[in-house]
Amino acid sequence: MKKPRITLFIIAKNEAHRIASCILSARDIVSEVIVVDSLSTDKTALVCKELGAQVYPRDFDGFASQKNFALSKVTGDWALNLDADEQLSPQLKNEILQAVCNENVAGYYFPFCNYFLGKKMRFSGLNKEKHLRLVRTPKAHYVGGLVHEGLEVDGRLETLKNPVNHFSYDTIENYFNKFNKYTSLAAQQMYTNGKRFCLLKVLLTLPYEFIKRYLLKLGFLDGMRGLLWASFSTYYVYVKYAKLWQLEQEPK
Repeated sequence: MKKPRITLFIIAKNEAHRIASCILSARDIVSEVIVVDSLSTDKTALVCKELGAQVYPRDFDGFASQKNFALSKVTGDWALNLDADEQLSPQLKNEILQAVCNENVAGYYFPFCNYFLGKKMRFSGLNKEKHLRLVRTPKAHYVGGLVHEGLEVDGRLETLKNPVNHFSYDTIENYFNKFNKYTSLAAQQMYTNGKRFCLLKVLLTLPYEFIKRYLLKLGFLDGMRGLLWASFSTYYVYVKYAKLWQLEQEPK
């Protein structure tokens, strides 16, 4: 039986400092690497090309759109999606090579092992994450808007056992460098979907967001990192709604 071909695809912007580790973690099990570069101003494209990746410059117009474009360039039987701050564990690579030979499955979820400020997060709601990242190419497409893209797959889905290592934010500065972009995209998506600012909802939501992560999801057991994660995540929600309010104030 012919061995299935796997394509790794990544969408990225200004990830020159870590995208090489992502590509190298998967390069020995994939037949091609595709990177859709959202017009980076650093050496992201150069780093990827030096590692043999096919790089497509494209202005960012939403996560679903960007990933669908990447998916359209995939020639492998299977499409493997990673972010620049993610790496396959050695155990997961072996599991993937076996999984793609199962003709009855159209896609696989991966469990995630999340790192925050250089340390693995054991709680805080980050210990049970899983994401659909490996799919049969012709059976999948992305849906969604500017944020919160999802994969729709025609066929049976299963979950693998071994994790993707996700090195989300290595410094607080790195977190807030992305914070402004993501809160703006989230606010714009809410506005486009017809959602409007409600002060009472915000006042009720913010305490719950903190309590959920820090107490209900045992974030306090992650020490200072758990407190920071709960605090930053709550502030994210606050700023997202503040930007939604600002959009409503702009003259039409």
